[in-house]
Amino acid sequence: FQVKSENKKTIWNAEEVPEGSEFDDTWDPREQPEYEILFKQRVGTEDVFFGMTGKDPSTACCEDMVIKIKLPETKYSDITLDIQDKVLDLRTPKKKLLLHLPYPVKSKEGRARFLSEEEILEVTLRISREFDFINFA
Repeated sequence: FQVKSENKKTIWNAEEVPEGSEFDDTWDPREQPEYEILFKQRVGTEDVFFGMTGKDPSTACCEDMVIKIKLPETKYSDITLDIQDKVLDLRTPKKKLLLHLPYPVKSKEGRARFLSEEEILEVTLRISREFDFINFA
C-alpha cells in the first residue's frame, strides 16, 4: 500500500498534519498565560423544573465554551486574537497562548470582551457538533 503524493519531495500528506500546527512556535520566549475553560448551557424552566428536554450537566449538552484568559499588565490594543475551528491563538507583547480546543467551534460566531479591571479576556465560542440540530431542536 502506497500513498500517492502530489509532490514527490514531501515527507507527509496534508491530512497527517494536525490543524493549528502552523501557529506552533516552540522557540517563542513569551510566557503562556493562565486560562480556564468553562462550558455553558441554555436552559429554560422546562429543563430546570420538569427535565423535559433531557439535558444533563455534562459538556455533551453544552452549547457554548467560555475561555477566560488572565492577562496582567496588558492593554486591549495589545491583544491579537485568531480563532480557527479547533485552535485559539492569542498573542500579546508579553504572553502567547496556542490552545487546541476540546471541541470544534463556529469561529465566525464567537465574541470576546476584555475586562480591564480584572485583566481577563473572556472569549465565548459556539460549539459545533454534527448532530446538534437533532439534540438541541
